[in-house]
Amino acid sequence: MTAGRYTYLGPEGTFTEAALRTLPEAATRELVPMVSVPAALDAVRNGEAGGALVPIENSVEGGVTATVDELSSGEPLLIYREVLLPIAFALLARPGTELDAIKTVTGHPVAQAQVRRWLQRNLPDAQWESAASNADGARLVQEGRFDAAFAGEFAAVTYGLEPLVTDIHDAQHAVTRFVLVGRPSRPAAPTGADKTSVALWLRSDRPGALLEVLQEFAACGVNLMRIESRPTGEGIGRYCFQIDCEGHLADRRVGEALMGLHRLCSEVRFLGSYPRADGARPTLHPGTTDADFVAAAEWVHRSLDGRPGEVRPPR
Repeated sequence: MTAGRYTYLGPEGTFTEAALRTLPEAATRELVPMVSVPAALDAVRNGEAGGALVPIENSVEGGVTATVDELSSGEPLLIYREVLLPIAFALLARPGTELDAIKTVTGHPVAQAQVRRWLQRNLPDAQWESAASNADGARLVQEGRFDAAFAGEFAAVTYGLEPLVTDIHDAQHAVTRFVLVGRPSRPAAPTGADKTSVALWLRSDRPGALLEVLQEFAACGVNLMRIESRPTGEGIGRYCFQIDCEGHLADRRVGEALMGLHRLCSEVRFLGSYPRADGARPTLHPGTTDADFVAAAEWVHRSLDGRPGEVRPPR
């Protein structure tokens, strides 16, 4: 494995590259742009790279389906880090272009959802065509295939363009979440401010099947942060679910909840336990601390040994 190389959704000048460069270790790695999310992840799977940074979730559009689907299928990969990057777009054009001359625009489909109202107000007659990434849209403008592209302002220098308008966004405080993915290994030690991700497949399509899954988290006091359904490709109505929850696999409440999922589901794929980018720590309610779970297990063992009696956790 080429541990010194990280891939990312390219080409150069994407928000993904900007997010990757916020990681301290990026300064000591060779950063290689790839044409798609699957290509970036496959480079990790086949040992050409030690990690890949890819977008997984946007605060406006929700999940990035290419990443969600890739993590749920194929050779398993694990998430080791996450990055949160505030997103604002610039309208980039070739030097000398006037705003009223813009007739065709491009960008990533996720970008379109974040600038749709701005486009309607300022360029109502401009035609949109999606690009593989925002930076790829900038490249297409450089080549003369479109009049302008929505991308990060930092991409202008890379592609010889000029920002006609900056700080474009329909939703204030838009954020995209990125994940650093690698081949399976031991998760990093718990920090107290962690997140765990899994993909799961229900054993059968019946009333209450998903409720049973959610009750496992509720009973163990584990807060869910994201739940997303994706089609399995096996027919209409057949879905898998990807879930993010607070906590680390090593936390007793999280481990107990995931054991419950393993009992109930036909398949559970562990996608990683990793530090939360925002550093927020969960609120633990009575009965959900590690000490509470240890005391409960000890009470069962004492009862089996014929030594019943209340064993309470230290307070």
